[in-house]
Amino acid sequence: QVQLVESGGGLVQPGGSLRLSCAASGSIFRINDMGWYRQAPDMQRELVATMSKGGSSNYADSVKGRFTISRDNAENTVYLQMNSLKPEDTAVYYCNADIATMDPFNVLYESNYWGQGTQVTVSS
Repeated sequence: QVQLVESGGGLVQPGGSLRLSCAASGSIFRINDMGWYRQAPDMQRELVATMSKGGSSNYADSVKGRFTISRDNAENTVYLQMNSLKPEDTAVYYCNADIATMDPFNVLYESNYWGQGTQVTVSS
């Protein structure tokens, strides 16, 4: 069983910073892409940032220059440093990862996993 557990959300004033963390645990053979998505009320879930196992990153235009994604492959953890936060960044932030697991017969299964979400509220 694989789990993604996020932490680090909260309430912050405009212009402030937050750092989100997401740790993957379970019978993990390999983690490929990891990333963050967000969903504001009455809006569709959207990509924020992703990072490959090799370190290549991709950002939504709305967060470029303000957010930084990083990961610790040894700890199966991905981070999102969010600076210069704006009220429009308010959303539930979800961790996402492409994870391969291996069964007792050495068969690999690759699946996409989501965390439970963490609320980020930017307000004065």
